[in-house]
Amino acid sequence: MRIVFAGTPAFAADHLAALIDYPEANILAVITQPDKPGKRGKRLTPSPVKELAQSHGLTLLQPPRLQAKDLAAFDIDLLIVVAYGQILSPKVLAQPKIAALNVHASDLPRWRGAAPVQRAILAGDRETAISLMIMEAGLDTGPVVTKTTCSISDDDTSGSLFTKLAAIGCETLIETLETIRTSGLKSVDQSTTGITYAHKIEKSEAKINWMQHADYIGRQIRALAPDPVAFMGFGDLRIRCHHAAVADPVLVEAAPGTILEKSKLGLRIQCGVGQLWITHLQLPTGKGTVVSGAALANAQISGITPGARCQ
Repeated sequence: MRIVFAGTPAFAADHLAALIDYPEANILAVITQPDKPGKRGKRLTPSPVKELAQSHGLTLLQPPRLQAKDLAAFDIDLLIVVAYGQILSPKVLAQPKIAALNVHASDLPRWRGAAPVQRAILAGDRETAISLMIMEAGLDTGPVVTKTTCSISDDDTSGSLFTKLAAIGCETLIETLETIRTSGLKSVDQSTTGITYAHKIEKSEAKINWMQHADYIGRQIRALAPDPVAFMGFGDLRIRCHHAAVADPVLVEAAPGTILEKSKLGLRIQCGVGQLWITHLQLPTGKGTVVSGAALANAQISGITPGARCQ
């Protein structure tokens, strides 16, 4: 099968790696987003998909906006899209002879859109899925070819859930390609009920509001790790929180945001309802190392002691 692949982040690179190992895939070209400045804005950084494509000597395209003319030179059976980062025009989607297929990390039609993994954790979903669908003009509205479910644990961050979903997605993609090769392409329309949208995560959503329920703040911290990472204010400091767990509450009268305990378990903090252990912290000092356990208990953090209040 003659395939053009479009994707950008590490999640997409995992799927490209699976295609490279699949003997029936003839990868004509790989498309990814143009290089972007790193976090400090000084050096242009290639995407994980670009790095993998170059390491295997694959033809690479990085158009600012993918257009049908970019694909005109290729005789394409399948266009496979995984977290590419652009909405594709109908003319682009019409280029492959068989279909344009998208690997989407949600149980469609739930969580159509840009941030399905983070939104599923934020909402407290207990299960998500990999949905492989035929792309059409609408936002993740196309018919579903196959779906594989995945549980969400109380300990999952978006990072760990992406890892689980990548493994499932790679296996599902290759199995689907085998089915298409031997039996043709079949699909079913998405349900018209249960539709939700996974809007892009905004930086403003990373600020912790201690008036919220402990369950929600815990999900917020897990959903935003490893990026953009939830944070709390403490005086002039912005402290990034990488992991948390809901605590068995102790009876105490304290305002939301009050640090109740500092130990190897982390910082126990009072919420609007319930209490939360912040188990992994990143301080805006030194090398910005994430600390946990004994390192957190022994860390000399000015003013961060029981009785102090986070903002």
